[in-house]
Amino acid sequence: MAADRRFKIFAAADGFGQPLKDAVVAHLRAHLAVAEVVDLGVDKYYAAAAAVARQVSSSTSYSAPDAPEFRGVVVCGTGAGVCIFANKYPRVYATHCASPADAVNTRSINACNVLALSGMATPPDAAAAIADSWLATPFRAPCPASGDAPWPEDIQRFFDTAPDEMTAIPEAEGLPDSACAICCLRNGMEFEPVGIMPGGEMRIVRERPTSAYVRFKAGSVEPAHRHTFGHDLVVIKGKKKVWNLTKKESYDLVDGDFLFTPAGDVHRVKYFEDTEFFIRWDGHWDIFLDEDLDTARSAIDAELGAASNSK
Repeated sequence: MAADRRFKIFAAADGFGQPLKDAVVAHLRAHLAVAEVVDLGVDKYYAAAAAVARQVSSSTSYSAPDAPEFRGVVVCGTGAGVCIFANKYPRVYATHCASPADAVNTRSINACNVLALSGMATPPDAAAAIADSWLATPFRAPCPASGDAPWPEDIQRFFDTAPDEMTAIPEAEGLPDSACAICCLRNGMEFEPVGIMPGGEMRIVRERPTSAYVRFKAGSVEPAHRHTFGHDLVVIKGKKKVWNLTKKESYDLVDGDFLFTPAGDVHRVKYFEDTEFFIRWDGHWDIFLDEDLDTARSAIDAELGAASNSK
């Protein structure tokens, strides 16, 4: 049993999963094995899954006996969508569970660290029982799949090596450096300067839906602006910060991070390293500036200065 262990759990959901997520968060906050629950709120199912998985993926393994183990709970209508996107992150083992037996099996066999639930099919009391079983079951414990008996020696030997081999899969040898389709696309590409944003270059890759590969030099700034379309972007490499002035939120983005900006949202950007990213939107390219470069730089310097002084 894991009743004497402490967990830090991150939770998020989409609109279909929000009521169940709220019920599960309340249940976990009262659980004796849980030190902290961080409710990351509600977003599109893939963004909610990414927010939780990013935390679990980046967590450090602690040796101190009272240090928390990071886990995640993600909820959407079916539980399938959040599970798919959570599993895109390394060291994340997400499983959709519909019963306590599912939770015991996936903890015992797969070391599941992100629990996916269906907001439409799983009632709160059933979800609580599933979560309890998920927290209480250690890796390689007896489970329904083992006949509720200890695993035989050959399976125990498999479990001895499985975690390290699972972790190594994204770094498997033999894959060429250009295995990423986007990176292959970028090789040999000719870029055109983004005239109104010094330091930026862009290459349109496809029209309707439109996608482009974009790069900015370190120190570059995008003044506050908006588009008539929403756009998704994935950072290939580099470091940038996006201020969504409409929502009064900011996002620090590095390699592999994803961000969706809705149509009409005014946003400002600062690049701290040479940065490349892939962006996709519907419709023709347009941009409407809400400030000039000098105003943007002054606002960013003030924001970063205030953040530095508050530390």
